[in-house]
Amino acid sequence: MQYKAIIFDLDGTLLDTIEDLSDSMNAVLEKKGFPTHSVEEYKYFIGHGIHKLVERALPANFRNERSIKEHADLMRQEYKKRWNNKTRPYEGIPELLGKLEEKGILMAVLSNKADDFTKVIISELLPHWKFEVVFGERSNVPRKPDPSAALEIANILGVQPKNFIFLGDSESDMITATAAGMYGIGALWGFRTKEELLSSGAKAVIQHPLDLLNYL
Repeated sequence: MQYKAIIFDLDGTLLDTIEDLSDSMNAVLEKKGFPTHSVEEYKYFIGHGIHKLVERALPANFRNERSIKEHADLMRQEYKKRWNNKTRPYEGIPELLGKLEEKGILMAVLSNKADDFTKVIISELLPHWKFEVVFGERSNVPRKPDPSAALEIANILGVQPKNFIFLGDSESDMITATAAGMYGIGALWGFRTKEELLSSGAKAVIQHPLDLLNYL
């Protein structure tokens, strides 16, 4: 078997987080009297960390460094209140994780969400499966699409990058996979389009989580 391990993205891949994220950011915007955004718009705001999300959501004349930092702090406060109101694993994810464990595939998570929060979310919403490594954004490591964290996971697991599948739903994930020398598969149930995933380097795209088993 060529593939021995898999790295999952979190938002839009393992968990449908979009409504809690959009509700949280819109709560910040409403309190400031700023225009809010639709769930569909937020699908293109997220994926590069909280500061980029906030920058994209703010009115253009408030996108300076000080304002972004201030509103990112407010966003964190709002998200802590409601991160699990609507967030759930995608249909088929629990079954997929069980099948991967049966096959002895090592599993890890790599997100651009804050590291401590990524760990909490995994432990609360996916507690029944073993993830060897769970990394979010850390201050001393570049975020995706830089491949550093993905390669760190490979080193920790003792598996060569070529023996990894990287499953994600965004351009950032596919660029990371390619840069790390991993097999990037795009998740079409997530936030972005088939065209974006393929143009950013996906080796394959799948419609349903259990379709991943065809690549093992």
